[in-house]
Amino acid sequence: MPQSVPDFAELLRGAERTAVHLEMRDVYSVADEAGSFERFKRTGEADLDPDSAFWVGWTSIVRETVGRGVEIRRARVVSEPVTDYIRYEHALTPVNVAVGEKVRWLPRRLASDIALPGNDLWLIDNRKVLFHWFTGDGDWAGHAFNDMPEVVKMV
Repeated sequence: MPQSVPDFAELLRGAERTAVHLEMRDVYSVADEAGSFERFKRTGEADLDPDSAFWVGWTSIVRETVGRGVEIRRARVVSEPVTDYIRYEHALTPVNVAVGEKVRWLPRRLASDIALPGNDLWLIDNRKVLFHWFTGDGDWAGHAFNDMPEVVKMV
């Protein structure tokens, strides 16, 4: 049965112990990153100011969440050689780490013996999961929320 999708900021603010983000795509093409990504491809430069307009919406909620004692972990499963987009994410990662996220990278070739879900997701306190799916070229296509134990345990 479909469940209503909670506001993401509220979902993260409701985390008590852990918030885990799994990213498995090699290319994302979401609109709010388009300008920054194009600049990176042209210049190799990335916005590393956690208080800039580009970051502040994200970094403020991460700081707040980590400040409450919640561990935020991000895992990225990537193909090799990496795409320009993954190089871009890697260039931006110091900001994620500076505000308290723990970020890990796993080459896709080393993930063959790991049961992974079919979509990117956020897992909150091992009780709630927010799945994200994307179009073939990496744009947002939708999301679904689930807190049914039989679904969450598969993540």
